[in-house]
Amino acid sequence: MKRVARKIHLTLALVSSAFLVLLSLTGALLIYAKDIQLAVNPELWQRATSEAPLDLDTLYQKVQEQSGQKIEFISIEEDSRWAWQARLADGSYASLEPGTGEVLYRYDYYDTLYGFTMGLHRWLLWRDDKGKMPLRNWVSTMALGFMLVLLVGFYLWVKPKQRLKRLKINRRAKARVINRQVHHVLGVYTCLPLVLIAFSGIAFNWQAPTQAVVNAVLPGQVESRPRVDDITPMAQTHFQEAFKKGLAVFPEAALFRIYFPKSPEKPLALRLKQPGESHAYSWVWVNPYSAQVINSFDGAAANLPTQVWNFKYKFHIGDFAGPLVQVLWLLLSLLPVFFVVSGLVMWRGRK
Repeated sequence: MKRVARKIHLTLALVSSAFLVLLSLTGALLIYAKDIQLAVNPELWQRATSEAPLDLDTLYQKVQEQSGQKIEFISIEEDSRWAWQARLADGSYASLEPGTGEVLYRYDYYDTLYGFTMGLHRWLLWRDDKGKMPLRNWVSTMALGFMLVLLVGFYLWVKPKQRLKRLKINRRAKARVINRQVHHVLGVYTCLPLVLIAFSGIAFNWQAPTQAVVNAVLPGQVESRPRVDDITPMAQTHFQEAFKKGLAVFPEAALFRIYFPKSPEKPLALRLKQPGESHAYSWVWVNPYSAQVINSFDGAAANLPTQVWNFKYKFHIGDFAGPLVQVLWLLLSLLPVFFVVSGLVMWRGRK
């Protein structure tokens, strides 16, 4: 059985090695990609004034006048120094100064450092004629293979006796022996966090099966957001009034994103982060004509499986307990590169 497990470990590692290196390097870069963008071109991503944001109707109108496009949504960064980001109807993006409504920068998402790295990390930057991303399934398959490599490697450590003695590194040994020992020790100690990081990444693509795993492990079921029915269009929209009514539903929540109606019968939607939430998973839907609140969803009041499921994004990027955890996640994201290199050295030595 040990010989079979060793062959499985080696075969999976060799097949997925190139993709693991790519995912490792792009994942590490994504942790600080936005900060790098800001440092290189602060005039494109940082607010020039500290003025209060314009009312939503005026801001919407000013951006539409400058871009010739309607706004689909506006993202608000947690750091108030950062400009707001808007996705426009033609698929492009705009960096906004919310205090004046000025468009600081018009760009294609995947032309930025963060967008390019994200596309490479999640779906290898290849889209077919229909705009679909078929390679995202291949990326998830490679991540699943990495999980199996880790688990089989952990089994190879657990199976023989004296497993605790094998968690030591003899600094006086030969280089190839030290390489093998470090490979084994780091693999054992980081197996669980790396498996969970890979699983949380797969969950963005294969939602149904990964959500089923969460439902099977924890009591209860992951809750879905409520469906919102279409509304009756009227003569004039009142975004600012609807916006104020929506924020009043969860007065302690932080605004994360504003979704404008894509068609006249759709509501204005606010995505918010309630105190106690790891990320913004609370919602409020408001009629943009009458400013009447239609429905809401309190992510902070959701059950345990939903809270765990919603935690996957912050956990995957290591943004949940301050800069020290981000540095730790940076090191963890680079470990697959070490495992590939050290594993190839061990394999070559055996050959």
